[in-house]
Amino acid sequence: MALGTVRDSPIKCIFFCEFHPTAGPKIMYQVPVNYISEETFSAISVYLIPKPELQHKLITVNMCEMKVIGYPVGIDSAEYDRNRLMFNLCFVCDAKMRTIQYEPIVRKLANYLTTLEQETNFIRNDAKKCQLPEIMSKILHDLNIKRSCSIPINESTTIYLKVTTVHEAPRLVSDHDVPIFTASRPACTPSQWDLTTQQWDITAMQILPFIDGFRHVAKIAVEADVEVSLVKECIRNMLYYGIVQLIPLFLYSAVYATTPEIRTLATDTHVQKECISYVARQGRPRPTFRSIFEMYCSFHLSNSVRDVCARTNPHSLGIDERKLVQYGVMKGLLRRLHKYPIDLKRAADSTSKIKSVSKYFDGAHSYDDICAKTGMSYKELDDILDKDPNVCVCWK
Repeated sequence: MALGTVRDSPIKCIFFCEFHPTAGPKIMYQVPVNYISEETFSAISVYLIPKPELQHKLITVNMCEMKVIGYPVGIDSAEYDRNRLMFNLCFVCDAKMRTIQYEPIVRKLANYLTTLEQETNFIRNDAKKCQLPEIMSKILHDLNIKRSCSIPINESTTIYLKVTTVHEAPRLVSDHDVPIFTASRPACTPSQWDLTTQQWDITAMQILPFIDGFRHVAKIAVEADVEVSLVKECIRNMLYYGIVQLIPLFLYSAVYATTPEIRTLATDTHVQKECISYVARQGRPRPTFRSIFEMYCSFHLSNSVRDVCARTNPHSLGIDERKLVQYGVMKGLLRRLHKYPIDLKRAADSTSKIKSVSKYFDGAHSYDDICAKTGMSYKELDDILDKDPNVCVCWK
């Protein structure tokens, strides 16, 4: 998965090196063969078979447009020559491409090999160690093609590897943002928790019951009795893992417009069935797709949600208009138009109440943002703006 303009690097080569008691650092196996020359390895071997201070740490070396990722291991025992076994299984990637997704895999492989050596002498025993080229070849192929692999080593050990997706850093969360779960609602009580939710922190568990797709961040913080900065950080973490997404605050005065994605709703029967189930009003007959689609098509720049409801009467159609807007925004069928107040001439003689809010009239703060920050209602903000001829409102 690409992040910005940086693409994921494929694995170019995997090699296994160790400290030979007489020859010193040496590549024992590599796939494909001779990808890393002796001269190249000699130049970087001090980092791949390093002193004890750098062992059991992730090491990345850039050289000759290659990036070598390793996790050098040292095992002390009187059974080994010089009383110590040192080895490293390394991935070679493109230096100009992203490789962070392979770091946990390299670390995991080092831990696998350490355990195998301690339990079965896998590396010291040449008859067992000779399995490595076949193992490395399968890892190289499967991770590049399938992004996962499982390799049985013996009756009790199987290596499981998976390349995890590198996500974009999520945007900062604002007071007026409304989080909504992207899938089924996670369990909110201890008796319902599984292994995943048990690993969540206390803040996450406190705010989970209040995430419903309608409460904004500031309101969640108040009702959950959690500092708003902690709520923002927690929700941002959920954004990173795709647990929630952020949508605009639902308001009957809000204005939405359809996007070109509305064509997907018109042609995809699976999306149509999903939409009908999502927007159906509880305790009422299921709405028809025709009535839902007609209601979506009623949204445009000159109509608020209230106007659309007055024209279509969604209650009589069995449609929950709040869920309809929610679904439309989540699926990209609707986009919200926001109002941004702009003070064309800052008034010096304003009342204290107006002064406290007028600092946001710079064209960078939407109604949602201003009301969430000040606790003011939309009607109160409208009243202030209506009385000030120097303030205009920009829709975007």
